[in-house]
Amino acid sequence: MNDPRPPYLRIVADIERRIADGELRPGDRVPTTRAIMAEWGVAMATATKALAALKQAGAIESAARVGAVVAARRLPARSAGNLERERVVRVAMEIADESGLAALSMRAVAAKLGVATMTLYRHLDAKAELTQLIADAAFAEIEYPEPPPGWRSHLRVAAQLQWAAYQRHPWLPRLVSITRPVPLPGMLAYGLWTLRALDGLGLDPGTRLHVYGTLVNYVRGTAVNIESEAGAELDTGMTSTQWVTARLSVDGPLIAQVTEPGTELDLESLFAFGLERLLDGLGTVLAPRR
Repeated sequence: MNDPRPPYLRIVADIERRIADGELRPGDRVPTTRAIMAEWGVAMATATKALAALKQAGAIESAARVGAVVAARRLPARSAGNLERERVVRVAMEIADESGLAALSMRAVAAKLGVATMTLYRHLDAKAELTQLIADAAFAEIEYPEPPPGWRSHLRVAAQLQWAAYQRHPWLPRLVSITRPVPLPGMLAYGLWTLRALDGLGLDPGTRLHVYGTLVNYVRGTAVNIESEAGAELDTGMTSTQWVTARLSVDGPLIAQVTEPGTELDLESLFAFGLERLLDGLGTVLAPRR
């Protein structure tokens, strides 16, 4: 059988299945490290990792003078057929939206769904796959309008759509990679819609990709501040503008060395100003090729 999962996860899934099917009941001994090595033909490190994962998930526990046994108290398991991947992804997004990526784990998702953690491994290989899927789902929410005429207007709208996605999901910028992209459907749809702005300009493939990557990276680079700014606003009870105003009595003389005190700078104005300057710069590459 060509199973792409790591060996320890295949072992975990099989033992979890035995527990769910009643082959192993609460209090029953689970296969020892040596038994797992013999049955699955794996190294001791792999067998140990599988047992550790089961224990961390709450599927098994240690019993004095007995060893590892099926846990007496477990969340009710559900069969793979009763749990849809889309639901798992949706719950994961809710956790990330409410508490940030640091709070997202397979255990947290399982707890919110009311299933055993190992049940999720029937749908996902690991948290890394889950974060890819929630990033893709966030891009899949984007509703694309009819592109406006002209590359500049088209790229401006593309940047604004991406920015809006980051505002809805402040954790999203951390999951977007420019140099190691994951071609999932939602992200691919954004890329294809955006690249249409460059059709007919006579650009070589390398230039097209660099223009696209530069735009995406600018928006992402500015948006990484959304999450920390939201946290700071919760901590202080003040927007960035209100915070600067409150600090003028202390920092005013220092600010005056840089700009007029009271001059406003926030993420929205920074994004909008920087975007127009970026488009100005791209014009030196794109305009002569029109």
